[in-house]
Formats: sequence, C-alpha cells, structure tokens
Amino acid sequence: MIKYIFLNAHIQTLFATFYRVEDTPLDHERFTLSDGDFVDCLWYERVLEEGSHKPIVVLLHGLAGSVESPYIKRAMRELGSMGFSVVLMHFRGCYKEPNLLARSYHSGEIGDVKEFISYLKDKYRSKLFGVGFSIGGNVLLKFMSHSDSRELLSGAVAVSAPMDLTLCANKIEQGFSRLYQQHLLKPLKRQLKYKCKKFDLKGLIGLDSKEIDAISSFWEFDNRYTAPIHGFKDAKEYYQLCSSKGDLKDIVKPTLIIHAKDDPFTGAGVIPKIDEVSTFVTLDIKEHGGHLGFVDGSFFKPDFWIFKRIGNYLSNLE
Repeated sequence: MIKYIFLNAHIQTLFATFYRVEDTPLDHERFTLSDGDFVDCLWYERVLEEGSHKPIVVLLHGLAGSVESPYIKRAMRELGSMGFSVVLMHFRGCYKEPNLLARSYHSGEIGDVKEFISYLKDKYRSKLFGVGFSIGGNVLLKFMSHSDSRELLSGAVAVSAPMDLTLCANKIEQGFSRLYQQHLLKPLKRQLKYKCKKFDLKGLIGLDSKEIDAISSFWEFDNRYTAPIHGFKDAKEYYQLCSSKGDLKDIVKPTLIIHAKDDPFTGAGVIPKIDEVSTFVTLDIKEHGGHLGFVDGSFFKPDFWIFKRIGNYLSNLE
C-alpha cells in the first residue's frame, strides 16, 4: 500500500532521484554517426555473439541524463535480471566527452536513434525493444510513429514523456517546478558555454557567452540555441513539430505509455485521451508518481515498481 507521504509528487520525484543505486559493470561502445559525430553507448548483459537471439532493450535517457541517472541504473539492473541485454544510447555529448559538432540533441531528434537501432538490427538476430524516459520517451514515441522506423523495434515503453512540449515548457515555470528548471539548465548552459568557445555560435546563431548566462528558462534556451542550431525558426515551431502527442495515432507496434497525473514537469494536460492514440498504444495513467518517480512502500523499503512493469510488458511481447 502506498504510504501517505508518497502521494506528494515532489517527494516521489526527488526520492527516486536521490535514493542510492549501486553501480554495475558495463561495456562501452562508441557509435559513429553518419555526420561524423558520435554517441556513447553502454551495455549491461551485453550480447557478445552476433548470431545471438537474446532480446535487446535500447534505453533513452532524459534531459541532461546519463548512465549516472538513477532511473537508468534501475532499468538496467531490473531488465538485465529478467533476461534482456540492455544498452543505453547516450544522446550527443551526454557521456564523458562533448560531441564534435555545434549541434546537440533535442526532444524530437530521431535520426541518431534510427542509425544506432538500424546498426543493432543488422548486427544481431535479436528482437529489439525501446524504453525512453522523459524527453527520451518523447523521442521514442516520435520514432515509433515514423513510417520508416516502424519495423526496427518490436515494442516500446515511454515513461513520463513530455508529449506536448509547449505545455511542459510552461508548466516547469510555475511554482516549485521552477527549481527543477534551474537545476536542469545548469548543465545545459555549461555545455553551451563550452560550445560557444569551440564554435562561432555568435556567427552561427547570434549567441555569445554573456547571453548564455542570462538564460533563465527552457523557452529562452530553446529559442536562442536548440531551435536555431537544429533548423527550427524558433522555440514555438520546435515545440510544435517535435511534440509526440499528435503522432500517437500513427504507432503500429505495441507501445506502453506510463504517466502520472501529478507530474510536476508536465502536468496532466500532456496525457492523451484514448481517442488520441492508436489501438497499439496502452495508456497506464496513475494518479500519483511524480516525474520518473512511481515509488511504493516506505522510505526504508521503497518499491520502484515501474521497472518490473516495463520488463513484464516487454516480456509478453516476445
């Protein structure tokens, strides 16, 4: 039974973030992209034989996330214990080294994911599944709805995905949620200042170091950097084109969406109605759970049940 204290969305969110998770041995693989850049991928229970039929789960992390994110560590351990080979594909520049180009990653970037999953599909005989957390979930849902990506994955799970980016950018500027915004902006601005030194961002998109310091919201960050560097007119266009909510009817492979109504990053407005998704999409909507929280039990014996839920769903698709 959920303890009363875990009915608070912020406690759910923060407890899941700060509760310690043990490290596990991982294998590193650097994958070179077609534009000469790279993504760093880390394997748990790696498939070593190219002819292996062991199912593979590709994980996509959230904004400013990495293998150090507790939800990634939990997912790797749980899914690995259930018989999956698990690989985390870091988005560009999110592991130990900056990426090589002035561009980065964003909430609708499916090109890198498609390249890496296509490589896995060619190399192994395994079934491939995807699990995305937060913006990784939005990316995965966009990927699953795209016509030339549909045959690459046998199923997918998206957790706490910001399916309407405009609503989310507004929500995280309200009340206590502004603290999450400031926390996430720090590493993003730090990476951006590095890019400002290495590349001529002033010449490319009219952005200098002092202007980066002044950025105080995702709207500003995306309007000044994410949108122009990736070819969008502005943040408004970027949010409109990269939100996954309007694409959910195009999904033709089993896909589970797990979301909490009290998510302090997104609000309940991003949650699709049943007539907004295809028959291949299962909505698992909880009253409580926060953002990437979903904790039952107590402080001393917490149950991060979501990872077993993910594993059971994917196991039933084999």
